[in-house]
Amino acid sequence: MADYYINVILDDAKKAVISDAGLADKIVNIDGKEAVQVGVTAKEYKKLGKGFSGLTCDDSKACHLPSEAEETLLGIIAETKTLDVMKFAIMKLYNPLAGKAPRAAQR
Repeated sequence: MADYYINVILDDAKKAVISDAGLADKIVNIDGKEAVQVGVTAKEYKKLGKGFSGLTCDDSKACHLPSEAEETLLGIIAETKTLDVMKFAIMKLYNPLAGKAPRAAQR
């Protein structure tokens, strides 16, 4: 069971990607919009929160990724043909060293 969810709101192109992956039955209606929900554990959510400082969840523990990250996630869903992708996707979405300068080489 997921602790949190990433909502991916679907336009026609994204809906086609989801349908082509055989996941049309996973499309849900959220606030009048079609979407898929990707389950996220508390640990994964904590990592995503570090990678995306503005990431917040609503009362239903669902949140939205920035558009670039959402496109990456959608690509992973299309490739794997499942919504259970966060263990893999977290490696592509969360970069703990982003924005940090490399250490000086030790001599």
